[in-house]
Amino acid sequence: MALFGAMFFLPESPRWLARKDRWEEAHAVLTLVHSKGDPDSPFVRRELQEIQEMVEFESKNSDVTYLELFKPNMINRTHIGLFTQIWSQLTGMNVMMYYITYVFLMAGVSGNANLVASSIQYVINVVMTVPALLYVDRWGRRPTLLVGAALMMTWLFANAGILASKGHWAGPTGVDNTPAASWVVRGAASKAVIACSYLFVASYAPTWGPVSWIYPPELYPLRVRGKAVALATSGNWAFNFALGYFVPPAFVNIKWQTYLIFGVFCFSMLVHVFFLFPETAGKTLEEVVDIFEDPNGIRYVGTPAWMTHISTKRTLLMERNQFDQEAQAEKGGEYHEQSPNKSSSEDMEPKA
Repeated sequence: MALFGAMFFLPESPRWLARKDRWEEAHAVLTLVHSKGDPDSPFVRRELQEIQEMVEFESKNSDVTYLELFKPNMINRTHIGLFTQIWSQLTGMNVMMYYITYVFLMAGVSGNANLVASSIQYVINVVMTVPALLYVDRWGRRPTLLVGAALMMTWLFANAGILASKGHWAGPTGVDNTPAASWVVRGAASKAVIACSYLFVASYAPTWGPVSWIYPPELYPLRVRGKAVALATSGNWAFNFALGYFVPPAFVNIKWQTYLIFGVFCFSMLVHVFFLFPETAGKTLEEVVDIFEDPNGIRYVGTPAWMTHISTKRTLLMERNQFDQEAQAEKGGEYHEQSPNKSSSEDMEPKA
């Protein structure tokens, strides 16, 4: 309910407002976000000009369907966005959250203690999401996804190793007549299983949790973004549904090896992200298009993902009107700031 109420106070996207020919509102949002209330900020004017040019281009190419997402120049972006959401599910986070009571039951935690132990992971999930909200643009998308995949893989393989070496089969009826709780581990090993489960949640929350929703919309031009993000989100919920049915039978039939499956998934996504997921942090949508359509890059892929970098510093400097000064200084020239006058401001104002 709090989230629902807060949504009424969020401004619309400036690009969406521009598409609706609501330029004054788009200008106001850019001013609010980038220039601390200064409508004549050079950064705001530059951003507004880029949006105007892109909207004009897209208005001439507005007949878009889902089929366009599978054209040669777009399919790489489509697959990246879709797999960002699919991998988010294949980390095992959601299903582990759903069925963590089975894991804790295997570790000897039952009754109210099981409920309390399970609730702790939800607290960890919320608390550990906060650093991502504050620093994800500084960390970048690629490093955050790579570190998250590596950490989650570590905890999953650790749990598999602990259960395999220190536990034993609980019999056909499972622990406390719960067939899905098919393995028994006690003593220090049980505490290690619980600790790894908590660390897994703490690794997911600031990495794949938020970034899997932030990253896909940054990949696409505005005219296909709605359909592209919808397709990616459908992949998330399809795999969420499928995995919800997979995990209980997996605990019954393959027991601790279930952790190995999700650990291999985490390793696969680590490799996939490294080679094919470009960095988008601090970049405008127009700059992201340049990455994927780089004429000097790989055909239909663009600039190799591992050669892309975070541009947050550049964006911050532009917001502070320092980027041009630094660029001029690097060339050995002298920078003279030109104060925006009324006529120049009007030149930048898009015409309806």
